Amino acid sequence: MTELVREISENDQLRADIYQILAALLRRHPSAELLAFLAELEIDAEESDITAAWAALKVAATKYTEKELEEEYFNIFYGVGRGEVLPYGSWFMTGSLMDKPLALLRQDLLQLGFAREDEVKEPEDHVAALCEVMGTLILEAPGYRQLAFYQRHIGSWIARFCDTLEKTPSAAFYAPVAQLAKAFFEIEANEFEQLSLDIPVNCPGSEAEAAASESVEKIEPSTNELAS
Repeated sequence: MTELVREISENDQLRADIYQILAALLRRHPSAELLAFLAELEIDAEESDITAAWAALKVAATKYTEKELEEEYFNIFYGVGRGEVLPYGSWFMTGSLMDKPLALLRQDLLQLGFAREDEVKEPEDHVAALCEVMGTLILEAPGYRQLAFYQRHIGSWIARFCDTLEKTPSAAFYAPVAQLAKAFFEIEANEFEQLSLDIPVNCPGSEAEAAASESVEKIEPSTNELAS
């Protein structure tokens, strides 16, 4: 039998790469290798929010050592008792951790063939894990699967996460990370809006996915709750 090879467009490859870079930056503090990579980026001359964010991140990558960023990352995401930002989808969707959105996410990940590695202790709705999944789906899954996952698990709260991260007191290097993420996800929202217009209403799985999405109650935490 001839194996079908999915053709990946240049745009989709770029999107997947950005998801993986964001995942690496949000999973832990950046390594010296990642900082060196960011410091050598070639930035497009075209003016836009995302090119401005890339330029700011490039400059930031030259200002801080790995040790300094280890401390910044700890203060933002862990802290003594609790960090300044809780990077979990459930928190931004309902104001609670380990809530219904996490259970739905686990079901979807199981159906999609994703499993949490034994050494990973963070819940699956950590923003870095979601970016990793999206990067994989863009390269391996049909458009309607990408759209359903994005809408159900990322799209409704990611802008608030970016705003919270950008404004958090300890964010120096992570302010431009937040700016990059926000600009990228604004582009992604447009990408998925166009994709939703192109997908037929009777696409396999669409009705079930829409019904499940509507079953998740969404309560927006206050700004003080998000930043505390």
